[in-house]
Amino acid sequence: LGLVPQWAAPPTVAQALAWAQQTLTAGSAASGSSEAALEARLLLAHALDSSPARLLAHPETPLATHAWEHLQGWVARRLAGEPLAYVLGRWGFWDLELLVTPAVLVPRPETEHLVELALERLGPGPATVAEVGTGSGAVALALARERPAWRILATDLCPQALAVARENRDALGLAARVSLLQGDACAPLAGERLDLLVTNPPYVAEGDPCLEALRHEPRMALVAGPTGLELIGRIARQARALLRPGGWLLLEHGAGQGRAVAALLRRLGYREVVDHPDLAGRPRVAVGRWEGGR
Repeated sequence: LGLVPQWAAPPTVAQALAWAQQTLTAGSAASGSSEAALEARLLLAHALDSSPARLLAHPETPLATHAWEHLQGWVARRLAGEPLAYVLGRWGFWDLELLVTPAVLVPRPETEHLVELALERLGPGPATVAEVGTGSGAVALALARERPAWRILATDLCPQALAVARENRDALGLAARVSLLQGDACAPLAGERLDLLVTNPPYVAEGDPCLEALRHEPRMALVAGPTGLELIGRIARQARALLRPGGWLLLEHGAGQGRAVAALLRRLGYREVVDHPDLAGRPRVAVGRWEGGR
C-alpha cells in the first residue's frame, strides 16, 4: 500500500474514508467510485465496530491506531482480489446476516431466487425439505426462518463448511429445526422422504476462465467436472429415490446450462419442468416435479 499517507497521527474518520475510497478505486478492487465508496464505509465501520451510518455523524473523530492498521490491512486484501465478504467475515442473505469464511462460497443475491421458488412450491404446513450442498447454510436457514413448520435437512461434503453452517444455525436459534449432515451429494439423506429438495451445487466446468476471478473461493464448491453438469446430474438421479410423489426438485445452474438441465430432468422422468430466470433475465433455476415411476 504505497499510497498510505504518512500522517503524524492516525487520521480522522473523514481522512481514512477518503483514503480507502481513493485506494480502492485506483486499485480496481471495486467496479466504480460508488461501489468503492460503499466498500470503504463498510470496511471502516468494521474497523471501528460501528455502523456505516454513524461514520458520517462524527467525521472529525481520530481513529485509534489499531483501527487504522486494520483498515489498511483490509484494503490491501481487497486490492489482492479477496471478496469483501471474507474480509468482513459477515454477509447478508435474504434477511439474515451470516458468518462467511473461505471454507464456503459467498452467498449471491441470485441464489435468493431458490428460496423464493421453494416457498412458492410448498405452503406453511409441515413438510420435510432438504438442501444439498448447504455451504454457509444460507438457503436452508432462510427457509427455516420463513417456514417454522418445516423440518429441514442440510448436507455438505466439506466438514469446514458444515462448521460455518452450524455456527450460523445456532446463532439464529434454528438448531431444533435444521439438521446438518456430512456426505457426498444425496447420500446423507438415504431413507428420507422429502417434499422438496433444493440445491445450488458446483456447476462450473474445469478450465472455465471465470475460475480466475473466483480463485479465493473454495474450488470444491465451484467445479463439478469437465462439463460442469456432473453433480447436477447425480443429484437429479439420486433425488428420485428420496422425493415423495408430487415432490419438487429445485436446481440452481449456470447461465448457459438451462436447456441442458431442463432436458436432463425430462429424461429422468420429472414433470412440470420449468427453467426460471434470475433478475438479470438469465436462466438460473430449473424446477421439476417427481410423480414416481421410472
